[in-house]
Amino acid sequence: MKIKSLLSILLLALSVSVFAAGLVNKTQAVTRSEATGHIDTATFASGCFWCAEAKFSQLKGVLKVTAGYTGGHVAHPDYELVCTGTTGHAEAFNVVYDSAVITYDELLEAFFLSHDPTELNRQGNDFGTQYRSAIFYHNKTQEQRALYYIRQFTEQRIYSRKIVTEVTALTVFYEAEKSQQDYYKKHPEQGYCRYVIQPELEKFKQIFKEKLK
Repeated sequence: MKIKSLLSILLLALSVSVFAAGLVNKTQAVTRSEATGHIDTATFASGCFWCAEAKFSQLKGVLKVTAGYTGGHVAHPDYELVCTGTTGHAEAFNVVYDSAVITYDELLEAFFLSHDPTELNRQGNDFGTQYRSAIFYHNKTQEQRALYYIRQFTEQRIYSRKIVTEVTALTVFYEAEKSQQDYYKKHPEQGYCRYVIQPELEKFKQIFKEKLK
């Protein structure tokens, strides 16, 4: 895994967060007024879905996070098959949220800050297309917002390398097995959870401390 100091991560997070907050503020009134009190769904992929689920579950307004598979060509895949990297699926997660509490723009901010969107088909020591960075949009508005963020981050050179996040329409989302749901919550002492997810979760909590449940 590429080792970065906590300071460098927090500095990058701060720059992205401040810039993203500006983008959110420009459209927050519109996105909230269009869906006040509406329960909506967003779908992302950002590496291991155990880690992503643990992070997004902490945010106010997020009602449920479900680990699953999408973006591939094999029907009804399972964890072992997806891990071979031959199905085309990404380890993804559905976020059911209350848009009166948290907007899609704010979820995009959390998405970009919760992983490295410049790493192609990997996150840390996890290699393969199943660990790719991706936004699976449910409608045209989500597509436009995702592309807008990527364009703005690129123009402002927030990242030193090119953003490789895939933006594609959601087709079928296959819910992962029960054993894969709430994995960190159920196995906090497991090696991967303790030494990979826990440090990442703590950094996420520091960045989003004002938005935690």
